[in-house]
Amino acid sequence: MAAADDLPTYKDVADAAAVLAGVAHHTPTETSRTLDDQLGVSCFVKCENMQRMGAFKFRGAYTAVNHYLNDADGKELKGVLTYSSGNHAQAIALASTKTLGIPSTIIMPTDAPTLKLKATQEYGGNVVFYDRYTEKRDEVAQKVKATLPEGTVFIPPYNHKYVIAGQGTVGKELIEDLQSKSIALDYLFVCVGGGGLISGISLAVKELSPKTQIIGVEPEAGNDAQQSLEQGQIVHIETPKTIADGAQTQHLGDLTFDIMQRNVSKIITVTDEQLVDEMKFFGERMKMIVEPTGCLGLAGLRKLVSSGEIEKGAKCGVIISGGNVDLERYCKLISSTI
Repeated sequence: MAAADDLPTYKDVADAAAVLAGVAHHTPTETSRTLDDQLGVSCFVKCENMQRMGAFKFRGAYTAVNHYLNDADGKELKGVLTYSSGNHAQAIALASTKTLGIPSTIIMPTDAPTLKLKATQEYGGNVVFYDRYTEKRDEVAQKVKATLPEGTVFIPPYNHKYVIAGQGTVGKELIEDLQSKSIALDYLFVCVGGGGLISGISLAVKELSPKTQIIGVEPEAGNDAQQSLEQGQIVHIETPKTIADGAQTQHLGDLTFDIMQRNVSKIITVTDEQLVDEMKFFGERMKMIVEPTGCLGLAGLRKLVSSGEIEKGAKCGVIISGGNVDLERYCKLISSTI
């Protein structure tokens, strides 16, 4: 169990919203008559692909860096270290180096998407590579940290109080925007990698719309979260091979797992083929480029509608986590059968 002091609460999410005001984008919630007609539900799509650096990760990264920059113990922040397959990497580089002028070192896998690698470097991040299939990134991070100046802090992609709180602002915005139109969600579908997004969102949703059921969606090839909730303990898996690179995590964190156990109704899985179908739908019908990981939520909703588990007329929220995908790879994925 995570220590109580490390666990974020809704107050931390609200505080994060205040920190992010005027810094992060308040992203739109879009609808599609075609989608509603196809599924027989009312669908509300929160577009974090339109967030700064193209993904929700900016929210958590900036919230965490801001916390250390203004830490009450008076220690000077000399640098930020993290590891990431891409979106958190970009977020840390943008939040710390590009925005606040604090050096950032990012440990990235050798097979990280070119677009995400290039953007991380352009935001000023110093990239160190590792092989995600043969090396353990925690061990690489320890070695790298020993070479960095004292005063460098490590901010992980998801298992961090202020990262989770920042990600939770996605849910706060969505629920408040819909409530302003007298809309209450029955279900909310959220992608799952390490659990930072869904755990943060769940804190906001359970506070503001407690009857809403939160459903996590992860790749079929990497269902560690599903296994973890079913077994009541964190399950570790080998790095999954999936096109959803943002969900190629091996396990949940103790913080995210604790929150998910209390707030998430269930975890379901979808195939890479289903993700490609949703990439095509977003591109063709909603005119948006969405990365494979960002399609997990809609693929999960469509799966449960098809199985009859979602009632007709239900009000369903879907989170698009990001839109960062190499255009060459995007074109190959939507024009081929996996």
